[in-house]
Amino acid sequence: MATVSTKLRDPIVPDKREALDVQRIRDDFPVLKRTINDKPLVYLDSAATTQKPKQVIDAIADNYRHNYANVHRGVYTLSAEATDLYEGTRSAVATLIGAPSTKEIIFTRNTTESINLVAYSWGLSNLKSGDEILLTEMEHHSNLVPWYMIAKRTGAIVRHMPLRADYTLDLTAGLDMINPQTKIVSVSHTSNVLGVINPIAEIAERARKHGAIVVVDAAQGVPHSKVDVSQMDIDFLAFSAHKMLGPSGVGVLYGREELLEAMEPFMGGGDMISSVTLDGATWNELPWKFEAGTPNIADVIGFRAAIEYLEKLGMDNVRKHEIELTEYALERMKEVKDFTIFGPQDAESRAGVISFVQEGVHPHDLATILDREGIAIRAGHHCAQPLMEILGQTATARASFYVHNDRHDVDALMAGLSCAGRFFGR
Repeated sequence: MATVSTKLRDPIVPDKREALDVQRIRDDFPVLKRTINDKPLVYLDSAATTQKPKQVIDAIADNYRHNYANVHRGVYTLSAEATDLYEGTRSAVATLIGAPSTKEIIFTRNTTESINLVAYSWGLSNLKSGDEILLTEMEHHSNLVPWYMIAKRTGAIVRHMPLRADYTLDLTAGLDMINPQTKIVSVSHTSNVLGVINPIAEIAERARKHGAIVVVDAAQGVPHSKVDVSQMDIDFLAFSAHKMLGPSGVGVLYGREELLEAMEPFMGGGDMISSVTLDGATWNELPWKFEAGTPNIADVIGFRAAIEYLEKLGMDNVRKHEIELTEYALERMKEVKDFTIFGPQDAESRAGVISFVQEGVHPHDLATILDREGIAIRAGHHCAQPLMEILGQTATARASFYVHNDRHDVDALMAGLSCAGRFFGR
């Protein structure tokens, strides 16, 4: 079969108008020096998980080398140092998302666990038969399955805001679905399939009028733009470190302090207690009330390096860069025959994630061919099977961009798509 050119990347002459100096950024990512099948690696799967800059890798290694110990429990120097570093990340997270207090920042394993924490600790205690949980048709399974499980146990009813023909949320119909029976409105900040960015503040305003709490799955939001929980006026927000240059195994739940105070712990064990007797236990204060057991210490510390890296770039610049790159990709994709893109066609109204299908080529086959050329994309249902059914697809291919991607990567993708088209006689 035909192959994509393997020549070295020509440097792009920096343009003062460009948001990021990608050539310099790429030097911070060791993995980008790899070749795959003797081809330069083109990583286009950051919506699934991001690669890590050396600053994050070094921060994790430095903790293990110099000041690793269990946190919150020791009076000796190593434990005090580790605790300060660990809690320093909590402060950095609170600043990043505009949380009024570090008490409102809970560390979990990932976005999924964060949403489950709300579902079980708030949902089981507050939902009853006939209450309504309002989601959308574009949700990731992480923001669907926990609510289905809670609804089954409480008798609550799960409803879904519909999509419009342009793949955006039908806000007129969706807001009308919020009523006095609605107790929870849980929506994605940004769709991991469609790239749609939802109007969270407007949804929260309507929910607030009916006394419903608002939960936001921001796994695809916080890594790519400035997110402020106070400005959005929401109750809970969940996201993951690994989708924003940080390590895997670290998630965040922001929760409004008064709600967290009233909730029962999600898990029981060490560190989340105030006292334990043979007759029972009392709980620790926030945020440790929800952090049972020894946490993921070194990776939480490494997460702070990821936050600092992004803040140094500037989240407004990160967003601007993705708009520029997405616009270029959408324009180039017009060259492909029999090609369907799912999501808004306007780069400024979407995130840097593009899901697509090419007629006559299964997404898995397409991803396999691209991998032969060193190009990593995702193919499948993207943990959004209900949305796939609405789109009339069993799977799509998905390319997603981040701070280390540039026009060279888009050009490589296009060359790979052309190669796949010729292979399948398109």
